[in-house]
Amino acid sequence: MVSWRGGAVELTSLLFGSVLGVDDAALLLMAGSATVTLGVMALAWRPLVLECFDPGFAQAVGARGAWWHMGFLALVVLTLIASFQALGTLMSVGLMMLPAIAARHWARSVGGMAYAAVGIAALSAYAGLLLSFHADVPSGPAVVLAAGLCWLVSTLCGPVDGLLGRVLRRPHLAG
Repeated sequence: MVSWRGGAVELTSLLFGSVLGVDDAALLLMAGSATVTLGVMALAWRPLVLECFDPGFAQAVGARGAWWHMGFLALVVLTLIASFQALGTLMSVGLMMLPAIAARHWARSVGGMAYAAVGIAALSAYAGLLLSFHADVPSGPAVVLAAGLCWLVSTLCGPVDGLLGRVLRRPHLAG
């Protein structure tokens, strides 16, 4: 439907975005979205975690977890919409999911995973933009490729259930 009225350039821009072509309006939208998201998450952190891990208890203590959960989903949509111009639809979802999945191998607590995911996302963005500049490849896919590489390294070498740790771990009580 998108390519019906336009050419392949618009479809490519919709799917993969253009990090280096972000204008002031899109940058303000992303900054506003990030500000709102951080503020709401500061307020919603405890009830949201409670709703995710024990919805029955959350309901019993009157935490209204379903409302917090719906608010969180609204924040996800807001963040995706704000990132579409810079990263495109495909890349936005990849950059949102890969650092969170990789963080699972670096921390055991929810807060630790959140910190690890932010660090992995920042590292992926920096490494992807460097790769884009030096290899002359599109910046959005390069950032997501870097995030995918971080996920692979995390899966292999992460201290929490990394594959190499499982293979190299000595059996318990073995002599």
